[in-house]
Amino acid sequence: SVLLGTLTLVFGVGLMATAGYLISRAAERPAILSLTVAIVAVRFFGLARPVARYLERLSSHDVALRALGRARRRVYERIEPLAPAELRGDRRGDLLARLVADVDSLQNLHLRGLVPPLVALGAATVSVAVAAAVLPFAAVVLAVGLLLAGLATTFAGAATSRRGTEAAARGELTAELVEALSGSAELAAYGRQDDFLRGLYTADSRLVRIARRAALADGAAEALRLALAGATVAGVLAVAISSHSGGELDRVMIALLALLALVSFEAIQPLAEAARELGETLASGRRLLELVDREPSVRDPGEPLALPAGPFAVALEGVRARYAPGELPALDGFTLRLDPGRRVALVGPSGAGKTTVANLLLRFLDPEQGRVTLDGADLRAYRQEDVRAAIAVAGQDAHLFSASIRDNVRLARPAASDEELGQALDAARIGDWVRSLPDGLDTLVGEEGRELSGGQRQRIALARAFLADAPVLVLDEPTAHLDPPTAERLLQDVLA
Repeated sequence: SVLLGTLTLVFGVGLMATAGYLISRAAERPAILSLTVAIVAVRFFGLARPVARYLERLSSHDVALRALGRARRRVYERIEPLAPAELRGDRRGDLLARLVADVDSLQNLHLRGLVPPLVALGAATVSVAVAAAVLPFAAVVLAVGLLLAGLATTFAGAATSRRGTEAAARGELTAELVEALSGSAELAAYGRQDDFLRGLYTADSRLVRIARRAALADGAAEALRLALAGATVAGVLAVAISSHSGGELDRVMIALLALLALVSFEAIQPLAEAARELGETLASGRRLLELVDREPSVRDPGEPLALPAGPFAVALEGVRARYAPGELPALDGFTLRLDPGRRVALVGPSGAGKTTVANLLLRFLDPEQGRVTLDGADLRAYRQEDVRAAIAVAGQDAHLFSASIRDNVRLARPAASDEELGQALDAARIGDWVRSLPDGLDTLVGEEGRELSGGQRQRIALARAFLADAPVLVLDEPTAHLDPPTAERLLQDVLA
């Protein structure tokens, strides 16, 4: 792609230079045959330039998109083991910005960060070499002009990125937007919308300031490039005319040198944007590295134990657990044994550690003291995937995807039939309601289940846990959002 980009600019330089020669030579009215070579050269450069440009776009975007696909997969593979416990301190909107906008910006590393300077160097070298073959003094003037223009525009672009990066500002704005939109009803109910709007305005203003600085830098860089291009063309013309007056240069070559110098500055044009984009891309890369360089505290063993056939006992033995170093333990000295057939209710105020027990059982979190066992063996001796196949959880914040009821419930067992889905929904006391819908199981639930009530969302999450049919079932506040009669019947079904 660098070679094709260089050829594109070189063909452009060749087109203008040979056109200048052809026009000047034709003005002398020579025999038409003496112009044949110049005419063929103009046609060649005119046809070859768009072909080279097309192939360059094809190859450079192919490289960028292949690299982007690998980067996206790599980022997901690195952060998936961190969820959910080790990402609890990250704002959802900022994570979204990193996974989407910051990963997407990595394609600019090749397209706008690395290729333009290399292409500019190659094309400028060829232009100066051609000028040197015609008139060495003109080549010196052209080389100085290109060097000054390249340095000036590059520094103008780089200065912008040093004063604040768009990646961080975009992440902050996205985080504010996601939080404001997801909690819009509550914010309006409690009269706090103005406070959040002020935060949005502040984040948006910062992003706008960075965009304005970038536009100003681009404009200043373009003005510098045009000024230096004009000065360089004037210098080349002065040297060429002086050489012609001294009898050292054919007058036909004056136009060739002037047009060659003018079009050579096309190589300098993208350098300001390249410097700015490189700074932004590096900032996005640092934000991604800060995320993917985290090492998960929960890992699979080198030689995992095979999951035993049920029924089996699950136990927590003298467990102390905390979510981050320095925090108070969420559980300390906690012991619980779940034998086959046993039903246990954990009660306590908010923050007592009930959800932490579920996280420990699922290996979203490992204890720092004590151990969690399955069939007598430490849970850390099993693969995480096997543990989560043996223990099903319906959490109070279980996620519903923007898909149908069928797709959301079937996540637990993709091969399940509609009859099995119906049984799970009936057990969750929502089957009759689903069957009454015009689209039935194909009814869309909306983003995060927003088309449903809180109780309906809770029961669909319960149906998903029932469908998993795991030996151990953990329900985290299963009757939240339910009216008392429905909650009582649901608990009776679960306990049965």
